[in-house]
Parts: sequence; C-alpha cells; structure tokens
Amino acid sequence: MRFLTKILGAVCIALAVSACSSVPVEHEINHHRDIVWASPEGFDLTLDIAVPQTDTQARPVLVVIHGGGWLVNDQSIMTDLADTIARRADLVTVNINYRLLGDLDNTTTMDEIVEDAMGAVLWVKDNIQRYGGDPDRIAVTGDSAGGHLSAMVTLAGRTLSNDGFDSKPLGFTPTYLPEGMTAEAVAREDGLRVQAAILSYAAFSLYESAKGGFEQDSNPFWAWGGAEARGMFGDDINVEDNPEYYQAVSPDQYLVSAEEYPLPPQFVHVGSEDQLTTPASARAYVDALKALGQPATLKIYEGRGHGFLDSGCNDYTQGCFEELSEPTVSDMIAFLNGVFELDD
Repeated sequence: MRFLTKILGAVCIALAVSACSSVPVEHEINHHRDIVWASPEGFDLTLDIAVPQTDTQARPVLVVIHGGGWLVNDQSIMTDLADTIARRADLVTVNINYRLLGDLDNTTTMDEIVEDAMGAVLWVKDNIQRYGGDPDRIAVTGDSAGGHLSAMVTLAGRTLSNDGFDSKPLGFTPTYLPEGMTAEAVAREDGLRVQAAILSYAAFSLYESAKGGFEQDSNPFWAWGGAEARGMFGDDINVEDNPEYYQAVSPDQYLVSAEEYPLPPQFVHVGSEDQLTTPASARAYVDALKALGQPATLKIYEGRGHGFLDSGCNDYTQGCFEELSEPTVSDMIAFLNGVFELDD
C-alpha cells in the first residue's frame, strides 16, 4: 500500500497534475456486521467492524459512536465515516450501537448510555485482535451525542464503580466487562484508557442541556425518537434537586491537570454555523484543557452546520456526506496518523 502511494505521487509529479495531491489512495475493506457485543436486559447491542486489506498485522483501532440526541439513529448513520476512514487509513474502525433513551419502553437512563459506550470500548480491547486490530492503540470518535459519549470514555474511565449510579460518589459500571474483572478492577488498571479522541460537534455539559430544556416536549428529539419527554434519569430525578446526576454525565466535570493525570490528545471540531453544539462551547472546552496543560486542538469548519458527518444525504444537513465531510475527514485521518505514527 505504501509502495503504491509513492508510485502514485511520482506519477502526479511527472504529469504536473496538482489535483492528484488531494485524491486519497483507497484500499479494499472487509466488513464484519451486526456483531452482538452485549445484551443488557435482553436488548441486543451490535457493532460493525471494517478492516483494511493491507499487509499490516495489527492496526490501530478507531471506535465510532453515533449521534442523534441520545434518542434517534443507530450505527448506520456513521457507516460512511467509518468505511471512508478504513479505506483511506490503515486503521480498523468499529462502529457501535448503544441503548437510546426511548429504548426498553422509554426507561433507559443517561448513565446506562454512558455505560454502554464504556462497555463497547472494553469489548473492543478484549476482542479486536481477532479482527486485525491492536488493543493497545485505540482512539474514539463520535459526533454530537456520540461526541459526548466519546468524551466520557476519554475523561471518566477512572470513575468506575461496581455499584454504578447507586454508589456515592456516582460511578459507572460498563455494560461489558472483561472476564473475571470488576468495574473497579478495570478502573485500578486504567483499563478504559484510550490513546486519542476526536470529538465532532460534541455536547460537553448535560447539566446545561437539562437546564436548557432537553427533558421537555419542546426538544424535538423526543418526538423524532417516538418517545414521551421525561427526565434523562427517570421522573424521580430533576436538574434542580439533583444536579450531581447531570454533572456526573458531563465531560466538562472531569477535566484535570496534566500533572494529576495526562489525558490523550483530543481533536475537537465544529461547524461555524452549528446552533446546537456551538463553536463557543467547543472553544471553551479546548481552552479549559489547554489551561490544564492537556493536549487539545480546535478547528472550526466554515459554513458547516450540525450533523455534517452523517451518512448519505438528508434534509437535516441539507447535503450529502461526500460533499460535506471534506476537509474534516482528511483532518481526522491526519490527526490519527500523527498520533499512531502512521504513514500518510
């Protein structure tokens, strides 16, 4: 693959075709679809794996977590992104599902969704070698709600508890645990640690989201998800009386200094026209990380709104993945190549 890339580059130079430099070389990928990785309360959670057909024996892995306001979509909304990165980079991509708030008769809670995201990453670490991936080189990415979940995996992996949200302080019990391991044993070994994160127009404070009306009928995602509006932790918990619940699922509550705990590099990006997860919120998050000595990069893509990495074409983004995703996908690949020291 690398030899072919060099040959193509030489041809482009010889022909003086400037556009060649912007045309990525792609390779074939093999798919492993609808793998059930956990079944909480009998509800099957699945994932799709895309494996590049290159000569590499153990490739870095990118776990992809879809968005949709924690109420709509499944992993298919990220298929274009996952496949594109697997075709253009020497990385295995794992595109995951998690429970939505409206699932199981509208009883899923936000802490359970976070536990699903954490459990999926633990499953990947435990199983990805069978698919040509390296469990010691894991990155996470997600957009919108998936960006929030990716941030929680990156930041809150040391707050695991065998009692989950029944513990004090509040903690998480991942939906999947390695055989013979408890949640607290995973935390002691820092077993959820990842090597990089890409947060695409992510939500950083669910406390602020709840204060802003997320749990009300005015939030259209409830209707889109076919669910009745309610508290994200059930009707007995509300943001005024129980702020600690909402703060516990908010990534901005887990920021620490690099001296206390060095976080992996994070690439944070958002569209300039995004009114849902605004450039201001992304900038505040990155500025806070930098003030703590943590590695973080912010990029704002001019003219882009929310959801521009969604698969296919849809009315919400008013466009199609192929046209809207560049140059973001190229920047994501460059970031991952840099973290994992891969050839471009």
